[in-house]
Amino acid sequence: MQVSKTNWLFRNDAGFYLILALLLVAISFWLFASDSLVQKMVCLLFSLYFLFLLIKKYSANMQIIVLILLSFSLIAFLNKKTTNFNLNSQSQLTIYPDQLRVKDDFLSGTGHFKGGDILIAGKINDEQKRLLKTGQPILMSQIEGKCEPIEPATNIGEFNYQNYYAAKKIFQRVKFTSMQMSVLRPDLIGKLHQLRYRLQKYFKTMPQLLGFFASELVLGENNAQENQEILNNYRDLGVIHLLSISGLHVGIYVLIISTICYSLKMIDEETFLFCVIILLLGIFLSGGQAGFVRASLTYFLGRVSKYKGLHITQVDLLGLTCIIHLLFVPRLFMAAGALLSYILALGLQLTDSFNGLKQSVLLNLLLTPLLLLFFYQINFLTVLFNMLVVPYFNWVVMPLAFINVLTFGFTKRLAPFFEKILELGEQLIERLSQTKLGLLDFGQINWWQCLLLLIVSIALIIALREKPEWRFNCKKIGLTLTVFYAVFFSMIHFPLRGQVTFIDVGQGDSILITTPFPRRAYIIDTGGKLNFSGKKVTPQINRITIPFLKSQGINSLDGVFVSHQDADHVGDLGPLLEQIKVKKLFMAQGLLKNPSFQKRIDGRIKNTKLVELLAGMQVKEPQITFNVVYPYQAGEGKNEDSLSLLFRLANKNWLFTGDLGQDGESEIMQKMTLNVDYFKLGHHGSKTSSKPEFLQTIHPKKVFISAGRNNRFGHPHQETLTTLANQQIPWVSTQDCGMISWYYGGMKEPEFNCFLKRGKK
Repeated sequence: MQVSKTNWLFRNDAGFYLILALLLVAISFWLFASDSLVQKMVCLLFSLYFLFLLIKKYSANMQIIVLILLSFSLIAFLNKKTTNFNLNSQSQLTIYPDQLRVKDDFLSGTGHFKGGDILIAGKINDEQKRLLKTGQPILMSQIEGKCEPIEPATNIGEFNYQNYYAAKKIFQRVKFTSMQMSVLRPDLIGKLHQLRYRLQKYFKTMPQLLGFFASELVLGENNAQENQEILNNYRDLGVIHLLSISGLHVGIYVLIISTICYSLKMIDEETFLFCVIILLLGIFLSGGQAGFVRASLTYFLGRVSKYKGLHITQVDLLGLTCIIHLLFVPRLFMAAGALLSYILALGLQLTDSFNGLKQSVLLNLLLTPLLLLFFYQINFLTVLFNMLVVPYFNWVVMPLAFINVLTFGFTKRLAPFFEKILELGEQLIERLSQTKLGLLDFGQINWWQCLLLLIVSIALIIALREKPEWRFNCKKIGLTLTVFYAVFFSMIHFPLRGQVTFIDVGQGDSILITTPFPRRAYIIDTGGKLNFSGKKVTPQINRITIPFLKSQGINSLDGVFVSHQDADHVGDLGPLLEQIKVKKLFMAQGLLKNPSFQKRIDGRIKNTKLVELLAGMQVKEPQITFNVVYPYQAGEGKNEDSLSLLFRLANKNWLFTGDLGQDGESEIMQKMTLNVDYFKLGHHGSKTSSKPEFLQTIHPKKVFISAGRNNRFGHPHQETLTTLANQQIPWVSTQDCGMISWYYGGMKEPEFNCFLKRGKK
């Protein structure tokens, strides 16, 4: 590697900044990423390795190494300490309307107090909504409600908002029941927030697609609910990065500003200063998105080094950018966006000597481990789709969006024409996405698999950069990488173990049952919520169950059993049928005649076989047989008609009775004798079930309760818990444990796992 020297504050041989940045990244992961001892040990080993390289190769720069390490350690230590918001009569919060969302009468967003930031949520009145519409900073006072920590994800595959907000140093949430608002006189920050709010309002007046792209490209935000299909289309094609504010936008801003300044005969220094001001404004407007900050910092440092006559390699420029970024945001790499942005930037440097197609292939190879860690799927044709979509985005979407932003306030005549062009383009992208060409539901790899794949991918790229005699090594590294992917894919899709998993869907039921290889997958109920508003809402299955299935590599179900009609059991059946192939749909006789149930499945049944069941019937599937123990006659799909199933796995009998009441349990006792090891407690642990005599008769070794936290029904009821205690039946609840899984098969003994690692055992 060519060595270049600078006469800056210290001597920095090529590679110095990059290795120092990698050391800080390893330390930041050690400090913030996980409480896992194994992960911390790995981070510590990498930290020691990078420190060894710095001491070995750059001993002349020890002073600056020590200075940077001490500075980062101090900043990280201060960042690790959190100031809790204490809710009392004197508590006050400053809120900015651009950081809030008002839907109907419900306010949510971010508030600011002296020690940091906090999430807020609660109902507001018309006068308070009017104050927010002024766009001015608001003081919240006389706040009544409760303050609580942000809850973590409770299911495998579920997006972890606790980690997401921790990266922003937000750890608490205030749910207020009442409060007072008063307008504050805006300072400089307040005026910038006012500008951002006005842009939000401005973009909302535009046609849907123009407003969507303007909001994405300028503010780095969107209304995901209204535009979810667009996001899904771009994600499935592997081009979702185009919608993120990144280095591409920095380059466009600099090009436009420079062109204007040069036309005005401004000198380089004046042009640079003007670019700095605009980019700093862009950083604020975009909410400090990592990609935009990274690219802006790189531009600033690159121009400064050029003006000073300093020579710094591109990889070191990236390393220096990362160091400065980490000094301002020590938790930077706790967010997926920052990881993807910096890995992509590093990949661009490592592959700069390759032609366009080969570079694209290698960049996608480098990003794939992170995509599998965070999103569980990849598209093998991403390179092809990038070649098709990127030109459309760069030469159609971005110009039309920015021209519309500049002209919409003066004339609205161009907007309908621009919108039609974008509609045509997005329709073509949607059709392409719907083909699912190249899309593979790989499943979720874990952190050490991701790290291993990243290391091998980087080694392959470096080997390809070297001399021809390294080609044999390239083949060996490439073969090793292929073997790793094949092994990890097989571990996910051809598991040696099966599972019975109680998905934490809140106040509802949803249970996944799988068998060992060859895997069969079944779900009992889907969960769901009642929608009293009548407005379109995002199904919770999209947030919980679908990501969980994708993380397991499951894109089809051999069967879905629905116990009865209630929304907390089958409310999300329709969305499940739309997104996951279901071979058979099982239900108790009579449910198909229920108009409400018919509405749920209407237009969503294509190649799914409908099967009606009654007590005494069996569903014989490979490796598992479901025995129907209730109902004995056709019903209407009510609680008392709940489809109840008994099945046996690994010499253990499982019983599921939906919301069956005590009368139904009495009928089961009269007509059959059940040997039960594990029982899903009836009706979420309500006092109407399960019957003490029924529990005494089946006397399970463990009982499971699926109920929502702080649910309005008070489930599970104390009477039921007392019955369990009196009969010495241990129980666990999704309220305490989150997702509860029982794994069996393979070379191991069956075992239970609580996702939250807490609750009763």
